[in-house]
Order: sequence, then structure tokens, then C-alpha cells
Amino acid sequence: ASGTFSPATGSMGLGRVLHTATPLGNGKVLIAGGWNRASSALSTAEVYDHATGTFGPLMSMNVPRMEHSETLLWDGKVLLTGGRNDASGSISSAELYDPETGSFSLTTGPMETARDTHTATLLPSGMVLIAGGYSTATGSSLSSAELYNPDTRSFDVTSSVGTRYWHTATLLPNEKVLVTGGFAGGSSFPLEVLSSAELYS
Repeated sequence: ASGTFSPATGSMGLGRVLHTATPLGNGKVLIAGGWNRASSALSTAEVYDHATGTFGPLMSMNVPRMEHSETLLWDGKVLLTGGRNDASGSISSAELYDPETGSFSLTTGPMETARDTHTATLLPSGMVLIAGGYSTATGSSLSSAELYNPDTRSFDVTSSVGTRYWHTATLLPNEKVLVTGGFAGGSSFPLEVLSSAELYS
């Protein structure tokens, strides 16, 4: 059987690109941040309800962000980290979305390093591995990585990853994380596209 695509669902309340979309424990999907041609980095977010096929309502994050990461934690909350905004470039701030209250809060510490286009991977321990990314402050890709601890709501530096951004990070059955590809170096063209891969244990 072949699947089909159809427009038989509602539209978002706002056009956006470079945003994130994360399934919630209640079956809904959180859509957050991004960029809109008529605006700068967005602070708005909305929730898609598959039961009704509708989006809404528009909510506000505490910090406008695009090219950020979004991770569903074991307690059902969503961790949003980093990204960039037009005011300060790459940002280190992080915030939590609580689906029970439908609100965002800054009740978590900032990352050790401001970064965007990084990866965020939920580990079996419940911690989140934040790896690589890009820094507008230095104009280059990052090799640093850090761990988010949901118990203390803080970030701590861990061992370095290869310098890369716009890469992928995938949790494997053996509980290691496979990091693959991405860009290396700065933003000047031509960009170096990586074939390298590494494992985080």
C-alpha cells in the first residue's frame, strides 16, 4: 500500500521556517520559534491537535529563537536550547515548556556555550546531550558538548565532539550516540561537508 499526502488538516497560525516540532506525551505536537520573512526570529509557539486537525493557540516563549533544539524529557516537559536571534546572534538561554499549563518558563540554567544548529539527544539516563553547533560570536563551528541534568536543571561540559554544525545525532540500541556529517569550519563558501562520524559513550 502506498501512502498519500493531503491538505486535509488545519494551517499554522503563523508561517515559519527553521522552527522545531516535537510530539508531546498527550499526542499533540509543539511547534516553536523559527523565522518569518515579515519578522525576525520568532518567540511564538503553537500546538497541533491531531484529533481535531487544528493548530492553536499562539503562545510566547521567553526568548525569540530559530535554529534551536527541542527535546521531550521523561517528565513530559520540553527542553528548548540555544538557537539564534537577531539581537544577539547565537544564544545560550534555555527554557522549559510544560504541556499541563501550556506555558514556557526560564526555570532552567543557560548552556555553558551559546550555540545554534546543534543537536540535542535524550539519553537513557534522562540527561540530554547537547553537541556541536555554530557560534556567531566566533563565526565558526563548535567542538564543545554539554549535558543537561533535568534534576538540577543545569548544564555541565562533557568531552568534545568533532567540530561540526547542521549534523545529526542518533541514540543507538547500545546507548551510545552516533554523530554524523554536518558542516565544518566557518560560514564562508565553499562550506566543507563532512563524511566523518563518531560515537559518544
